[in-house]
Amino acid sequence: MKILVTGAAGFIGMTTSLRLLARGDEVVGLDNLNDYYEVSLKEARLARLTGHANFRFVKLDVGDRAGMEALFAAEKFDKVIHLAAQAGVRYSIQNPHAYVDSNLLGFINVLEGCRHNQVQHLVYASSSSVYGGNTKMPFSEHDSVDHPVSLYAATKKANELMAHTYSHLYGLPTTGLRFFTVYGPWGRPDMALFLFTKAILEGRPIDVFNHGNMKRDFTYIDDIVEGVIRVMDRTAAANPEYDPIAADPATSNVPYRVFNIGNNNPVQLLDFIGAIENALGMKAEKRLLPLQDGDVPATYANTDLLNDWVGFVPGTSVEDGVGRFVSWYRDYYKV
Repeated sequence: MKILVTGAAGFIGMTTSLRLLARGDEVVGLDNLNDYYEVSLKEARLARLTGHANFRFVKLDVGDRAGMEALFAAEKFDKVIHLAAQAGVRYSIQNPHAYVDSNLLGFINVLEGCRHNQVQHLVYASSSSVYGGNTKMPFSEHDSVDHPVSLYAATKKANELMAHTYSHLYGLPTTGLRFFTVYGPWGRPDMALFLFTKAILEGRPIDVFNHGNMKRDFTYIDDIVEGVIRVMDRTAAANPEYDPIAADPATSNVPYRVFNIGNNNPVQLLDFIGAIENALGMKAEKRLLPLQDGDVPATYANTDLLNDWVGFVPGTSVEDGVGRFVSWYRDYYKV
């Protein structure tokens, strides 16, 4: 299969591309290599892909309408995994336009490319942040997600709505994956695991928000990628039991699906920090701070629908996952 992976120099994009290449797929990786975080890390990820005969890299911004039209027309992809986005809940408060350009304009360019070039299935990254102000746990795809608390979350909810529209109007099969706090080797430097590990090794205090009263459904990268590829392989289909009178947000009468992909096991932030301390053999100095704007105190994924659809749910423990990250970090940064 010929697959477009957008955001291929990103954390999830690189790991997904490696798995696809390992099983023999042809991968075209797209990334704009922006400087939201250190470009050298993105280039190092990319270097792990460019040695493969079945991989080609295209430097392009998903917001470039003409460039995206030309790419789709020339390549005729079988399937698309759309992972490129402007990430970060907190960054969206300071830089709203970056999210509109990448997450909305970029997504419509992907949808249009799929629509006009007979792409068989579009799998795209949504986010657990769409659950916003919801407090009913665990978060279920059957729940309403109409109360976002950050612009980032609003753009991801908008992506789901846009995907449904294209599934309805053009019969394009689309599947959105609501990722829950992804972590692991080659991860993003703006995420807590990276920030905490770096600070502890450098003897600096770590910022612990909501005074440590946070729970996250930390999900290991290999589990995320397994879910992405299994979902890509099972093309979205209309739910024959869908009832428009009691409209269920999780499915539709068109080829549209959304799934949570999380560990189904929320962990206290202070326990997560404890796992980092154990892996490093060092103690953290904690600076307890209030909850930040746009953040939520807890996330928890119900993964029953994912299990029913592809027979898989994540299960890597935080202890194992953090240990693997710390080993990678020490090796990569030589510390």
